[in-house]
Amino acid sequence: MRQAVLGVLGGLALAGVGVFWWQGRAAIEQGAPPPLPPAPVVDPTALPLADPGGLQGPAPPEMSDLSKEEQRFFRYDRNRDRLITRNEMLSSRTEAFRFLDKDGNNLLTFEEWAVATAERFDTADADKDQRLTPREFATTAPKPAAKKPACKC
Repeated sequence: MRQAVLGVLGGLALAGVGVFWWQGRAAIEQGAPPPLPPAPVVDPTALPLADPGGLQGPAPPEMSDLSKEEQRFFRYDRNRDRLITRNEMLSSRTEAFRFLDKDGNNLLTFEEWAVATAERFDTADADKDQRLTPREFATTAPKPAAKKPACKC
């Protein structure tokens, strides 16, 4: 008898939950936007049209009038005063850590990197005024790689 009463109460509880769920679902659907109209049928073999109308894209970038050495100089010269300070030179040196590893332990400390960069700056600064002019900076350019023949004919 007790099982029958519990079964009836469980059934009523599930029915009540179902009614509340159904009403909540109806309220959600009542505020829903109307369905979209069906998309027009398009011929799959037709090519798409690309008519931008009156829109116009941005102009392509123009080539710089600067030489390669001037472009390299301005990558270091952050404030564009045509002088490279020690801080500007140190701030842009982030590559070639393995080459700068002085003790060969495959760990490059900041001190090793800063010492090598400072030494490079000091050798390039010919007049020792703690600034690099474009002519002094040109001495820090990497040496071009030796050209190999295109083929061994």
